[in-house]
Amino acid sequence: MEKRIFVDQMGRSVTVPSQPKRIISLVPSITELLYDLGLGHKVVGVTKFCIHPTNLLKTKTKIGGTKNIKIDIIRKLNPCLIIGNKEENVKEQIVELEKDFPIWMSDCNSFDEALNVILSIGMICGKEQISRNLVSNIQCAYFDLNIGKGKSYIYLIWDEPKYIVGHGTFINSMLEKIGFINSCKSIRYPEWNGEQAEVIFLSSEPFPFKTEHIIKYATLFPNSVIQIIDGEMCSWYGSRMVLAAQYFRKKLKF
Repeated sequence: MEKRIFVDQMGRSVTVPSQPKRIISLVPSITELLYDLGLGHKVVGVTKFCIHPTNLLKTKTKIGGTKNIKIDIIRKLNPCLIIGNKEENVKEQIVELEKDFPIWMSDCNSFDEALNVILSIGMICGKEQISRNLVSNIQCAYFDLNIGKGKSYIYLIWDEPKYIVGHGTFINSMLEKIGFINSCKSIRYPEWNGEQAEVIFLSSEPFPFKTEHIIKYATLFPNSVIQIIDGEMCSWYGSRMVLAAQYFRKKLKF
């Protein structure tokens, strides 16, 4: 069987069979991407958090959660390619799996790195043209999409304690791409330290912020516009970025 070597986003060299026929995705957004690249029939295993496309995933074997992968089930599925993520998956489990299977790891913290994920998976799986077309569509969708118009923001991902989105994250890169400026100066996901902003986003995931939380946060941010925002649209890199641009245009109006 012909094999090729690819370098993943963690700088690891991964030897993958040409045209891999049995793929396991450990990342919900990448599962959706695989389907949109026309690779759904090659996907043999997904996590319990892989929910898109809903109607097509019912027949796929569930291999646990993103952080509690069932290695015994994966071995039985005998994949020729596993796709994971540095942040979402547990290092020790990835190390164990890569003894027997090729694992391509994403480490996506920016808009441009997300485009690289699409192109890389397209190249690995023989869908180069489709992946290039998708990237082109995404670039067009975000061209001059200045919804934020320089407004400052804080994006909450958890309630108690109050964790927010900092720099060096895909979410921040997406919001900066559409014209917002992060009031948080820290990196990754620090605890809220009293920062204020013109716009407060309460994410629908991982903490399920609801409309009733707006009243609570109005006391903490009396001079801000507070809005529930779809977390998938902000954090799922891949083909959902096209839908996200449409969502931002429709839902984020200030």
